[in-house]
Amino acid sequence: MTDRTARVERTTKESSIVVELNLDGSGKTDVDTGVPFFDHMLTAFGQHGSFDLTVHAKGDVEIEAHHTVEDTSIVLGQALAQALGDKKGIRRFGDSYIPMDEALVHAAVDVSGRPYCVHSGEPDHMLHAVIGGYPGVPYSTVINRHVFESLAMNARIALHVRVLSGRDQHHITEAEFKAAARALRAAVEPDPRVSGVPSTKGSL
Repeated sequence: MTDRTARVERTTKESSIVVELNLDGSGKTDVDTGVPFFDHMLTAFGQHGSFDLTVHAKGDVEIEAHHTVEDTSIVLGQALAQALGDKKGIRRFGDSYIPMDEALVHAAVDVSGRPYCVHSGEPDHMLHAVIGGYPGVPYSTVINRHVFESLAMNARIALHVRVLSGRDQHHITEAEFKAAARALRAAVEPDPRVSGVPSTKGSL
């Protein structure tokens, strides 16, 4: 299997993002988005996915974190798609249950080439909760769904993230990122029993 790495850059009037990704890494991360809690989530994503992940982002965080978080998620999805290449020899499917104290999250992934995202189960208070920002740039948890939608659409994967229980917004969000990372780790792993593309269509 060839090196499964990617480097993607994206610059708009709202943000400038660089993402480097190695699917066959060891969980080394270098993350700086200007949004401390999002940095924490992306670091967990890289470590628990065993991906080497570099994310450097500069955005209009003086307005709020939304543009930077959204654009970083887009670029991360693009990097994932690029690193996967022709998808030969991968397991394709993966899922993971992640508990974090009172929170429990399940994520399932199909590296299908057909982008789709289902994000469900967050308690209503997540629509209004804010993490961090005292001082610094706060992270509004209402954006969680948009993060996973942006990742799935740009990586061209089917991604389901289900919150099965939880109360604390930090625990719920972190369990979501870790579950998605673990599911992706399983889905993109080489399968020694598969030599070609794991699809009856012959392509993904």
